[in-house]
Amino acid sequence: MPMIRFSIIITSYNQREFIKDAVDSALVQRTAEKEIIVVDDASTDGTQEILRQYGDAIRLVCRETNGKCSVARNCGAALARGEYLVFLDGDDALLPWALDVYEQIVEAKTPKMIVASLRHFKGTLPAPQAGHGPRTIRIVEYADYLRKDRTAASSASAMVIERRVFERVGGWPEDIWPMADHDFVLKLGDCGRMVLILTPLTILYRVHAQNTVHNVPAYLPSVQAVIRNERLGKYPGGKHRRFERRALIGGYALTWAAKAIKRGLWWDALKLTANIWPMALAAVTRKLRVRLKGRQGPETIEMPMGWSSGGQRP
Repeated sequence: MPMIRFSIIITSYNQREFIKDAVDSALVQRTAEKEIIVVDDASTDGTQEILRQYGDAIRLVCRETNGKCSVARNCGAALARGEYLVFLDGDDALLPWALDVYEQIVEAKTPKMIVASLRHFKGTLPAPQAGHGPRTIRIVEYADYLRKDRTAASSASAMVIERRVFERVGGWPEDIWPMADHDFVLKLGDCGRMVLILTPLTILYRVHAQNTVHNVPAYLPSVQAVIRNERLGKYPGGKHRRFERRALIGGYALTWAAKAIKRGLWWDALKLTANIWPMALAAVTRKLRVRLKGRQGPETIEMPMGWSSGGQRP
């Protein structure tokens, strides 16, 4: 079958109250060259009944057994025809101009990876306000992910990956959860040109009680697994990229050690800190280098003529 530009892959598990927002946000994208694949990971709360109401507007896969997020994402990616894979969790949403922004970046830069800018929200999905649509796109282009010198969202919903690169690295890791997103970007670390979007926002990230990120004890063994993978040489780049990889991992580990302390998990935090001090040192050293040298400057891409101030094509 002919290739299209974007495959939006939405994954869900027991997200009945959120999934309609996610799917509707994909359907309203103006870019014609898209397909929408929804993989439900064996929900038991009625999510699948909502999804079946969309009929042929989406390609729906209902798994019989729950396999966690990475399995569902890989399932969707295996069906995709798009040149780029746009991942979206079932409790998040795309802003109406997301694919148009990604299209302009692809045309200008042909990146292997795009990391989007997202906004956290609680409760009802915020509606885009008139006059807040993008007229320009501000980005920073890096030779690859390991070169980035700014904070980047690690949420799967913020990731747009060229399909060939996705296949080359073996897709999402199915042996690490949570922290699959961190392991994934390390596998993509030297895959080629990466574009970080500074503005506009393209993703709405929903904050709610069931967010995995709230489960600090579950993350700590996963941090250790990422550290172990680095020491076993499982990430690309070899010895000459070791410092950059370890600086990233050290930053992740320090973040989760601090969260463990905040939750009163002193022993877990101590064990983690004892295991990461060389990587933590790399993280601090790199941060100081960036402060002294300065960050790579951004550039601007103009949105095409015909866009209104609301970010909608006439």
